[in-house]
Formats: sequence, C-alpha cells, structure tokens
Amino acid sequence: MIRVEGLTKTYRPELNPVYALRGITAVIKPAEFVAVMGPSGSGKSTFMNLLGCLDTPTSGSYWLDGQEVSQLTGDELAAVRNQKIGFVFQNFNLLPRMDALRNVELPMIYTGIPKHERRERALKALERVGMQDRIHHRPAELSGGQNQRVAIARALVNNPSILLADEPTGNLDTGTSREIMEIFCRLHEEKTTIVVVTHEMEVAVYSSRILYFRDGRLEKEEAVTTAQAPGLQEEKS
Repeated sequence: MIRVEGLTKTYRPELNPVYALRGITAVIKPAEFVAVMGPSGSGKSTFMNLLGCLDTPTSGSYWLDGQEVSQLTGDELAAVRNQKIGFVFQNFNLLPRMDALRNVELPMIYTGIPKHERRERALKALERVGMQDRIHHRPAELSGGQNQRVAIARALVNNPSILLADEPTGNLDTGTSREIMEIFCRLHEEKTTIVVVTHEMEVAVYSSRILYFRDGRLEKEEAVTTAQAPGLQEEKS
C-alpha cells in the first residue's frame, strides 16, 4: 500500500537547514495497522504529512497504492488526498455549525457525489462508528469521544485506501481513548490500512507494528502481538 525509499525533508535549505527526515525507507502493506512513535522533533509528524500528501519530500520516492506521488503538483496531490486518504486529527477539525451528518457529508461535496448518495454513505459511515443516534447533533452537543467518532466516520466516507490518524486520542481520557482505539481495531479487521502517529505506548500497542523514529531516521521497528492490546485482552477475559 505504501512504499517510501530514501525519503528526506529539509526545511530552509538555503539558510539554516533543518533536516526533518534523513533517508526513510519503509513499506506498509495493504490492511496493515502501523503505529509511528518517537520523541518531539524525531520526524514522525513530517513523515505523516508526506504520507498524507500534505507536503512533498526534498528527495526520495513515495508510492501510494501503486502510484508514485512524490513529484506530483499541488492540484494532483489534492486529488490523491480526496480519493485515497482519510485523515483523523487530535482536535477533530469538525465544523461547529454543522451537525454530524453534514460534517461527514462534507468530503463528498468536494468530489461531486450526488446529494442522495452523500446522505446514504454518511449514514452508513456514522453507523460503523456507533453514531447513528446522534446524526443531528452539532460538535458542541457531543462529547470528545463522540466528536472523534464523527471525525473517523468523515475520514472513512470516501472509502480511502489508507486512514491516517495524528494523535487521535490526545484530547481524550483513558476510557474514551480505549473506545476509539477499539474502533480502529475493528476497522483493521475489516481490512482498512491504518497509520497512527502517537507518543503513547498504550495507543501504539493496538497496532500490528511500531516504527520508531529518532532524529529524522527510522531507528527500529517491531511487531506487536494482539495480546499486548489491553482493551482487547479485557474483552476476552
């Protein structure tokens, strides 16, 4: 699903250069659930921005779903984002004046999907995250966990090739964080490819593999067993 080779990103190269990424090579397979960890300044957020086609690398190559995207123009990157990538953010990024249904419909407006199909697909996405009874509630009328569920539904509604989540539990309490991660686990079981950036090991252990970044490099990676996910273990006990 994702392949990067020699990926670098340098900011202000002509002045006082900042080397955010220093030659990252990695592969993420279809339907894999990967966590990206590292201290502040390690390059994990820059890596996420490149995977999400929000930025372009200084050098190196990036293939997404078989397409080489590292050298695309801004308009071409926008098309890839709309068609192949779903985003989930720490702060939800929902529009406060729109209810849950309208927030989830919004990405489909930009892709020209007819109104009746938008509503049907939005309702199905909200049902997937357990929000079918809150479709007409606005963000201020929902809890943090409910808002994140709406944000996940919005990310899924265009059937993306990959779901990218940046600190998706950062503003949530422990119990709600567990509920959100269990949603990601169910999506993973449904063969959704997921990449989560997090600084919390309690979140990372829900994935199947962890990539550790340090000083702009991929320092190491390790597999995670399902038994390490505390929420799943409690369900089975």
